[in-house]
Amino acid sequence: MSTGYQIKEQGEPYFVTLQIVNWIDLFSRVDYRNIVIDNLKYCQKEKGLIIYAYVIMSNHIHLILKAKENNLSNVLRDFKSYTSKCLLDRIVNGIESRREWLLMLFKKAAQKHKRNSQYQVFTHENHAVHLYSDKFIDQKLDYIHDNPVRAGIVKEPQDYIYSSAANYADEPSILDVVVIDASWKTV
Repeated sequence: MSTGYQIKEQGEPYFVTLQIVNWIDLFSRVDYRNIVIDNLKYCQKEKGLIIYAYVIMSNHIHLILKAKENNLSNVLRDFKSYTSKCLLDRIVNGIESRREWLLMLFKKAAQKHKRNSQYQVFTHENHAVHLYSDKFIDQKLDYIHDNPVRAGIVKEPQDYIYSSAANYADEPSILDVVVIDASWKTV
């Protein structure tokens, strides 16, 4: 892992990017995005993961988060591992027109690293950046919520349902988050 992106302050908030290997557009399918949402909900409930913001794009996920009681690195490791298993199961056993191609790419990615099993879905890096100032937090929050707009998916950030932008617009959303306000670090 790149030393510049290590999570050194385990109880602090971070901006994290979880990337699919080779930038594969895996999350172009609703089923796969829903697996991510379900597993994030589980981590919130069972592992004390606090999510302040998120967006699920076609080949990566951006999050602002911290672990309330657990080690953030361990929570992310477990999330990526279990989510990968769920995604692979859906690819193998579901209706997936790209099945052979996806499995071949995930298998090739796994062969590059000794610590992998048969397939690798996410890159090993979490591209974690410690959030240290209000200005930097606002920048990352805007970056996350504007991602689907910049990609041409929606006109307004809150219109993309796989994002926390709706939470910040006080609209219904599919995942509860802790909205960042003046007291966000104390949560």
